[in-house]
Amino acid sequence: ASEIPVGGGKVFEDAKVVVCQPAQGQFKAYSAACTHKGCSVDSVSGGMINCPCHGSKFKIADGSVASPPAEEPLEEKQITVQGDRIMLA
Repeated sequence: ASEIPVGGGKVFEDAKVVVCQPAQGQFKAYSAACTHKGCSVDSVSGGMINCPCHGSKFKIADGSVASPPAEEPLEEKQITVQGDRIMLA
């Protein structure tokens, strides 16, 4: 959990998820597959999850589309936080 910055996030390519911390102590996880063409999102910056393929951006707070061409939100994944560990539920 300590490697996930407040207002940011991290893409875990092996698990195909992106974990974000929209507010202190609040963690959210989403599928790393962009809903536009299935490319893997590759970065989190400025409160946005970014897809490199066609420029779609998603909000870290709820996975909703902030910038097209994607039209559907990222799929939210259930996680559990235990101390400094974040695990898929």
